[in-house]
Amino acid sequence: MNTERYIAKRFIKSQRGGKKHTMPIIRLSIIAIALSIFIMILSVSIVTGFKQEIRNRVIGFSSHIQIRNMDLNNSFETSAISKNQDFLPALKITPGIKHIQVFATKPGMIKTKKDVQGVIVKGVGSDFDWQFFEHHLVAGNTFVVSDSVRTNNVMLSTKLASMLNLELNDEFAMFFVDERPRMRRFKIAGLYKTSLEQFDMQTMIADIGHIQRLNSWDANTVGGFEVFIDNFDDIDLLSYVVKEQLATSYTDDGGRLDVKSIKELYPQIFDWLQLLDMNVIMILIIMFVVAIIDMVAGIIILILDRTFSIGLLKALGTSNKSMRNIFLYQAFYLILQGMIWGNVIAVTFMILQNKFHLIKLDQASYFIEYVPVNFNLLHMLLINLVSLTIIFLFMVFSDCTDCFCFRYSNALLNANLNFL
Repeated sequence: MNTERYIAKRFIKSQRGGKKHTMPIIRLSIIAIALSIFIMILSVSIVTGFKQEIRNRVIGFSSHIQIRNMDLNNSFETSAISKNQDFLPALKITPGIKHIQVFATKPGMIKTKKDVQGVIVKGVGSDFDWQFFEHHLVAGNTFVVSDSVRTNNVMLSTKLASMLNLELNDEFAMFFVDERPRMRRFKIAGLYKTSLEQFDMQTMIADIGHIQRLNSWDANTVGGFEVFIDNFDDIDLLSYVVKEQLATSYTDDGGRLDVKSIKELYPQIFDWLQLLDMNVIMILIIMFVVAIIDMVAGIIILILDRTFSIGLLKALGTSNKSMRNIFLYQAFYLILQGMIWGNVIAVTFMILQNKFHLIKLDQASYFIEYVPVNFNLLHMLLINLVSLTIIFLFMVFSDCTDCFCFRYSNALLNANLNFL
C-alpha cells in the first residue's frame, strides 16, 4: 500500500472539517483552475472555429486550388483553356483530391430601373458542387446546369439583391462590355448569404454557357478548373503535386497553365487568420501562469491547515520527502477536480453556443453572425494533458525554481517539518 497516498486521501476526506478560513481559499483554487481550463478550451475552440468558418466560406467561392491560363491578364475575366486536358484523369484519382469542376468568370453590370451595379459572373457547369451554396441558401433553390441547354437562372447574395431592390424570381438585365455592349436577361432562382461582403457584393452564379457564348468559345472551352481537397492541412503538398502533374501541360496557344492555392489567391485573408494564433498562445500562457500561482497558494493553505498533522507524522518518523509527496497528492486531487469542472463547463457552453448561437457578432466587422466554436476532442485532451503536466511538474520541481511563491511554500513546509 502507498502510505503517502493513503494519508493524502485521509486528508482529502477530512477537508470539510478543516479550519473555516482555509476551505474558501481551497475552493477558490479549484474555481480558478476550472476557469483557467474553461478559458483555454474556449479560446482554442473559438479561434479554430472562426478560422475554419471563414476559410470554408472563402473556399466555397473559389475552391482549394485553381488551375487557370498563365497570362498577364490581371482582370476579373479568365482566359480560355481546353476542357479536355491530359492530366485530368490522373489528377482525379490522386489521393487527397475530392472533386474537380470547371468554371469561368466575366465582369458585367446589373441594371435595374434605378440602380446599376458591377458584379463578377461566375459560370459553372454540370459538374458544379452546390453543397456550399445550399448550406448558405436563404430563399429559393439552386438551379440545374445542363451541357446542352443554357439556363437563365442565377443566384445572387441577399446583400446584392437588397441593394438593387431585387427579389426572388425577379428578372433583370445585365450588360457586358467587350468590343461592343451586349445584354443578357437573367432570373433570380436563389438568394444566398455568407456575410463575406467582399464576395457577396460581387459574385453572381450563372450557367457557364453564357460566358462561353459571350466569349465566342465552344462547349469544350472553359476558364479553368477548381480543385477541392479532403484536408486543408494538405493544401501546400497537394498544390505541389498538382503543379508537378501540370509541369508539361500547355494551352492551345502554347501558353502554360498556372496553379494557385486559395492561400495564394487571397493572402491577406489567410495572413490575418494566421495572426489569430498568436492571440491564443498569449491566452494559454496567461492561463497557465494563473493556474500555477493559484495552486501554489492552495498548497500553502494546505500546509498551514495541517501543521499539527505534520508534526505528528514527523514524530512518527516520516521523512521530508514523504511529507512533500503527501501534499503533492492533495494538490493533484485539487488540480483534477478543477479540470473536471472546467471541462464540463466548456463542453456545456460549446453545445449551447452551437445549437442556439447565444453570443452574436457584428457581421460587418467579423464576417460571421455568431461566435463559432469548434468542438475538437483532440484539442481538449491536449489542453488537459499539457495543463496537468506543466502545473504538476512545476510543483514537483519547485525547489529548482526561483519563484518566490514556491520558495515561500517550501520554507513553510520545512518550518513545520522541523517543528518537533
